[in-house]
Amino acid sequence: MGQVENSGWRIYVDADACPVKAEVERVAARHDVRVAMVSNGGIRPSADPRVQMIYVPDGPDEADKWIADRAGPGDVVVTGDIPLAAKCVAAGARVIKHNGEPLTQANIGNVLATRDLMADLRAADPFRQGGGKTFGREDRSRFLDALDRALRMGAA
Repeated sequence: MGQVENSGWRIYVDADACPVKAEVERVAARHDVRVAMVSNGGIRPSADPRVQMIYVPDGPDEADKWIADRAGPGDVVVTGDIPLAAKCVAAGARVIKHNGEPLTQANIGNVLATRDLMADLRAADPFRQGGGKTFGREDRSRFLDALDRALRMGAA
């Protein structure tokens, strides 16, 4: 397992199901910041020396735990996992979903409540499936802009 020392700010990516890993690398290169791609394995290592692959043991939420234990003020976390996002926001990190939506102190409570409500609705109706929209070019563009903006805020 790799080890990233916790000096300075960086980008933490919940990488197992992340559709914007290449975009993270591109923005990180432009800002010359380090990235921790955290996963249970199966992700191709990056050739970029700023990107460290962190492989955590198999198990539920191991990557989330690793990130939550390290992310803090000045860091940017890229995740679609709302409970992980809530922990990182509470620790002072800036959090961005894959579609560019920022998760902040102002909105994380509502986002978490909506997630829980939707989980309850799905549990009550076994025929209710996903219903989410597809990830598209506009989402990717919004993500690039949001990550760039978050890194500029951290440098200020």
